[in-house]
Amino acid sequence: MTGATDHSTIPGHGAESSFRGAAKISVESPLQDDVRVLVAELNTALLELTPPEFCYHMTPEEMADPATTVFVARADGRAVGIGALRRHAGGIGEVKRMYTRPDVQGRGIGGAILKEVEAVAKREGLARLVLETGDRHPAAWRVYERAGFSRCGAVLGYPDTPYSVFYEKALADAPRRA
Repeated sequence: MTGATDHSTIPGHGAESSFRGAAKISVESPLQDDVRVLVAELNTALLELTPPEFCYHMTPEEMADPATTVFVARADGRAVGIGALRRHAGGIGEVKRMYTRPDVQGRGIGGAILKEVEAVAKREGLARLVLETGDRHPAAWRVYERAGFSRCGAVLGYPDTPYSVFYEKALADAPRRA
């Protein structure tokens, strides 16, 4: 991934916002220093809520794999949110590494990243999106449920443990791949 591709803009939210302008979502390399910091913050946040053996992290190097597209939200040039689409066999896309920095949560950034993930999955003809999240992440559940995801059983070989919650969404209107 060279350069960034701008996909979306989210308006700022007045004087109380920690950023003045708009958050822009672009496809970017996870190997940039500020994106690595964002991934490290995500890992720290997850480990505060979930035992390490039940956290399914991807390193920035794993995220740089061609089967994965990384979306970064930036506000005033600062990386404030991240999400990824990881492609699997059988037309399945996995939503990975969703995170919004605490100082900008509640401003629609996570939902906008998820919308971009879904748009790319549809353009590529994927049939379904799935994800695993933690059992102590109700804010994340709301983002997924607002986007039309439904809870389901364990997916993609993840263990079915009390620490995991699984979601899926059919992409019925996704174009068929040739």
